[in-house]
Amino acid sequence: MSNLQSANPPPMRHCLALDLKDDPQLIREYEAWHKRVWPEIVESIKDSGITSMEIYRVANRLFMIIEADESFSFETKAALDASNPKVQEWEKLMWKYQQAIPGSTPGEKWRRMERIFELR
Repeated sequence: MSNLQSANPPPMRHCLALDLKDDPQLIREYEAWHKRVWPEIVESIKDSGITSMEIYRVANRLFMIIEADESFSFETKAALDASNPKVQEWEKLMWKYQQAIPGSTPGEKWRRMERIFELR
């Protein structure tokens, strides 16, 4: 292994799912918000150790792919978000469009997905 490889460990990848309310107008509004995400939200994502984030949609199901460095943890991200009024404002706004996927616990939004297959 070269020094370059050991200095830059591969990012951790996390996949999550969430549903939108099954209403075409609300889905359009949700997508419009994500074309102009508040700068404070982008900053909070980057500050948590997330290096890349993508959200995909099929019908009303959302799929998020996160790549993060070794400093990232969901627990730390949750604590940072809870203490950030702008993130709380964004989350409250987004909940207008979102709904928990089946099997979620009360208040649970994005749910981590389990990888069941990998091709190498």
